[in-house]
Formats: sequence, C-alpha cells, structure tokens
Amino acid sequence: MGNFTVSKEKENELLKKMKELGVCEREMKESFIRSSGPGGQNVNKVSTCVVLVHTPTGLSVKCQKSRSQGLNRFYARRLLLNKIEKKKKGCVKVEQKRISKIRRQKRRRSKRAKEKMLEKKHQQAEKKEERKPIRLSKLDNYL
Repeated sequence: MGNFTVSKEKENELLKKMKELGVCEREMKESFIRSSGPGGQNVNKVSTCVVLVHTPTGLSVKCQKSRSQGLNRFYARRLLLNKIEKKKKGCVKVEQKRISKIRRQKRRRSKRAKEKMLEKKHQQAEKKEERKPIRLSKLDNYL
C-alpha cells in the first residue's frame, strides 16, 4: 500500500477498516484512466482517475475526486470498503431481523403461558378455599 498523500492517521484508519472487513490489498485490482471534467492540463495528460475492483465480491469503484492520483487511490479504497461493508451489513441485517422476529414471537408465547399459569393458580386457590372447613364465625355473618 502507501503512496497516498494523506496523513498517517487516515492511512492507519483505512488499514484498520480493511482488517475489520477481512479485505486484503492483493484482492483489489487497480487501474488508472484519464479523468474528465475540470482540472486543466493535469487532468488531460495524467491518468489520475482510479478504478478499483474487489475481485471476490465483484464490486468496483471509480474515483476522480481530486487532481492527485495518490489522493484518488485513497478515496477509491475508502469508497470500496464502504460498499463492501454495506453489502456485508445488509446480509447481517436480514439475519438480525429474522432473529428479532423469533424473539418477539417467543416473548408473546411466554406472556400467554404466564397468563394461563396464573389462571390455573387462581382456579387451584378457589378449589382450596372450598375445601376448608366452615367456621362458625363465617356462618354467623350469613345468618
């Protein structure tokens, strides 16, 4: 890597993100083409536009943000990593949705189960209350 015209902190941040996502430099295919648009003679003569392709995923990025090739290389890598992260997180989000749905269903089941259990407890308590011997003090209240 290297040859970027950015600070070491930014370069280290990029490397850290590459490690997080499991992306290697050798998995990227880099090519340079001439930029278009404003920039004058530099843009017309020098191939500053960077095309970066991640071969395992097939994702590609074209970057001509800056007039500097080194800076464009950095930006292209950053854009590509963001795309890869979105693709991976998208898969993760689907899985998280499925898991959370199952959790909600189980939560509902547990509420229903609690209600049934409480209802049975109340019925059992009523049965026990009926089995108790009748006290004379209670009879006096009824008469």
